[in-house]
Amino acid sequence: MNRLKAWLNAARLRTLPLSVSGIVVGATLASYFGHSNQLIFWLAILTTIGFQVTSNLANDYGDGIKGTDNENRIGPKRALQSGLLTKDSLKKGILISIIIDLSLVLALLYVSFSTNEIIWGLLFLLLGVLSLWAAVRYTVGENAYGYHGLGDVFVFLFFGLLAVIGSMFLFVKTVFWVSLLPAITVGLLSVAVLNLNNLRDHASDRNSGKNTMIVKMGFKKGKIYHFAILLLAFISWSFFVMVTATEWKHWLSFLAFVPIVVHLVKVWRNESPALMDPELKKVSLSTFFMALLFYFSYYNFFIHKILT
Repeated sequence: MNRLKAWLNAARLRTLPLSVSGIVVGATLASYFGHSNQLIFWLAILTTIGFQVTSNLANDYGDGIKGTDNENRIGPKRALQSGLLTKDSLKKGILISIIIDLSLVLALLYVSFSTNEIIWGLLFLLLGVLSLWAAVRYTVGENAYGYHGLGDVFVFLFFGLLAVIGSMFLFVKTVFWVSLLPAITVGLLSVAVLNLNNLRDHASDRNSGKNTMIVKMGFKKGKIYHFAILLLAFISWSFFVMVTATEWKHWLSFLAFVPIVVHLVKVWRNESPALMDPELKKVSLSTFFMALLFYFSYYNFFIHKILT
């Protein structure tokens, strides 16, 4: 495998659709409340992709040096685990990725906030730094929070609440509390993807001392937990649509929950951790599909210029 393919392997491109879903939903909410800006939107997308790549590189490095990624792991082989990249190469890659991320954050904040909104700009700069900290510290360091069962909490906060509410705020400079409902949905769906990863790897994680939520509760209870996560995500999304829908188009996003229901049936019947791996992509892409349908049905420009 050449060097470019090795870095693409470490970047885990298949995780990117899920990572941008919160930004798409946040931008759509902003448009619903009367605000849009394509430059802010694309800078936010690029920033989120940058954060996700940094997180993936750091995860590869952290799990690799701790021995969590070993021959007993069921999922795809990682770059460090497979010898495609060295520890030093990954460390340099993480540093370069962080520098790119900070540059994107500064560009995004420069475009989003005027000089008389410097307090908000500084607050979001702090949130950007915290996001980078969370991206790296998931598996890197002696007290990596992913090894203490806190991954679910951080994913919910950063992929859900911050991604959706934060990106919406970049446009509208205020918070509409009804927007918490789709933020909760995206956060829970993101947690569901992480939970599938932990269900798949629970045996090797337990043996390596990575105490995820699934290691703590066990495989069978983990499936019940998974069911509850997705049920709550559906309920939260349903409340938002019921409160805001005024046209038939606003209900289109529920189509994304059809494959999720099929997925739930498979997970409930499944007793083999190895069979959880294909399900990650299904939930991730269903979340992205939901975000796109939400955009197509709620985004004001699309509604008025195309659908009507």
